[in-house]
Amino acid sequence: MSQVRNNWTKEEISDIYYRPVLDLIYEAATVHRQNHDPQEVQVCTLLSVKTGGCPEDCAYCPQAARYHTDVKVHKLLPVEEVLDSAKKAKEAGSTRFCMGAAWREVRDNRDFDSVLEMVKGVNKMGMEVCCTLGMLTQEQANKLKEAGLYAYNHNLDTSEEHYNEIISTRNYDDRLKTLDNVRNAEISVCSGGIIGMGEADQDRIGMLLTLANLPEHPESVPVNALVPVAGTPLEDQERVSIWEMVRMIATARILMPKAMVRLSAGRVKMTVEEQALCFMAGANSIFAGEKLLTTPNPEEDADKKMFQTLNLKPRKAFKETSAVKFQKIPSA
Repeated sequence: MSQVRNNWTKEEISDIYYRPVLDLIYEAATVHRQNHDPQEVQVCTLLSVKTGGCPEDCAYCPQAARYHTDVKVHKLLPVEEVLDSAKKAKEAGSTRFCMGAAWREVRDNRDFDSVLEMVKGVNKMGMEVCCTLGMLTQEQANKLKEAGLYAYNHNLDTSEEHYNEIISTRNYDDRLKTLDNVRNAEISVCSGGIIGMGEADQDRIGMLLTLANLPEHPESVPVNALVPVAGTPLEDQERVSIWEMVRMIATARILMPKAMVRLSAGRVKMTVEEQALCFMAGANSIFAGEKLLTTPNPEEDADKKMFQTLNLKPRKAFKETSAVKFQKIPSA
């Protein structure tokens, strides 16, 4: 069995990342099979429960108030509307339901109280419930845990070195502090990043280094390809190639063998053959539904057909307990 380590060096990760791509896929597929059922892929649904009007300046995000995009601002959705969406997602085959709000940080107000009610309701449906709401205090993380939150998403986005090129309204330590608060509340951590934002390979390696050397590996690691949106500073970025996605997924799988590696944004532009390569390289989760927050996503029927073609089966909810149970190897 592959070892779980939290003491990787940048040189070790570079050695893995730069391997000949077919060798890299083979090694990642081997690690994947040692730790997961290779025919099993979790289907998740992501719903924007509060859209647009965000005060931050994330260069990739169409929900930032300062950019002129086609995103229509809407306040927090009613609890019953969100629970109805979760019920439909479950009926369509999703086992994880994630709710996203375009906030810089969570505030202790009626909106947060409503989110706690949403969490309770989705949890009662037997789905893994996840939130992505911006920065969290320890007390807020504890309240989400008490409400039944299974996972909290807070992506690193990129390396610490490249971070200021993408975001100026918060810093990297703010991201890491929120992950600490989530972990301390014994909520499983969902954290990954985005490629295709003008970063170098060394930035991709640096982001993986940070994730793989957290005190516990994230239970969930989303790998996103930038979807350029008109009106944002990154609107003219070229689409990343499938080989860049495969390198990221395969390296993440080798570094974090127990984690769920999620094939996230950018999937709408991928063929079934390209997605199959990602699954072979260690991805074992997708997001279903029309949109990922505000960007397009493949239709459910297309995904069902792909599952049939590739002989994949949906993963059940709560199959693994949270990342706090992952084995840790002490640093040298």
